[in-house]
Amino acid sequence: MNKLSKKFIERVASNLKKYQRITLAQQKSDVAEADTVTLVKDILADVFGYDKYDELTSEHQIKATYCDLAIKIAGKLRLLVEVKSAGSSLADNHLRQVIDYGAHQGIHWVILTNAVEWRLVRIYVAKQISHEEVCRIVLADMNPKNEDHLQCLFLFAKEGLTTDAMDAFHQQAQLFNKFTVSAIIRSDAVISVVRREIRRLFPDIKVGNENLSLMVENEVIKRDTIEGDKAKEAVARMRKALNKLERAKNKATKVVVADLAS
Repeated sequence: MNKLSKKFIERVASNLKKYQRITLAQQKSDVAEADTVTLVKDILADVFGYDKYDELTSEHQIKATYCDLAIKIAGKLRLLVEVKSAGSSLADNHLRQVIDYGAHQGIHWVILTNAVEWRLVRIYVAKQISHEEVCRIVLADMNPKNEDHLQCLFLFAKEGLTTDAMDAFHQQAQLFNKFTVSAIIRSDAVISVVRREIRRLFPDIKVGNENLSLMVENEVIKRDTIEGDKAKEAVARMRKALNKLERAKNKATKVVVADLAS
């Protein structure tokens, strides 16, 4: 959990309700994209704390085209904002151009918004350029008295950007997700516990770890948590954590043995 400053909390409490009303009105009126850009700029300034004149740049050039808004802190480009009209629905293909530009310029974060809905997106550059949505909020649903809502709003705010809150949130999301839980459930340690519990409750049932593991993978857990790159990454992280614990355990054992021998 991020430590939220009094200034941030008071700013959100003072301005959020006003912009919740305006965004819903613009969504209903289906205003032009240019009008939504103006509204988004006001929200970035009044709710999220960016300086409208020094830190927000309109129509930032991307090769032969333009990104709707760019956020610069101390003159350094930190965040790109792609804006769609308030009445339109957001889709991943809206991000294509801005993600390609961000990846080549070393920008890791992009906001996609129609003023009503806000999506925070992380850009990855490996063998190929990819992206992942890290956080999504609907402005009208946010309650300034709700701690969880404030934490989400903080990720989009200047305070969150300058304290790397987005990266910290993303790292936690990578560790605590369905892929990590799936990998842990399928681990030998957990399968052994489940097997012991089955034998304790139902002594007549004879089941081995291998058969139980196959049942968990094929019939209990959803396939999308087992297959794909994210599932493989979760297994690798779990194994790395287990190896770290094992090394610490062995080191502690050697210290105890050394103390006893001295």
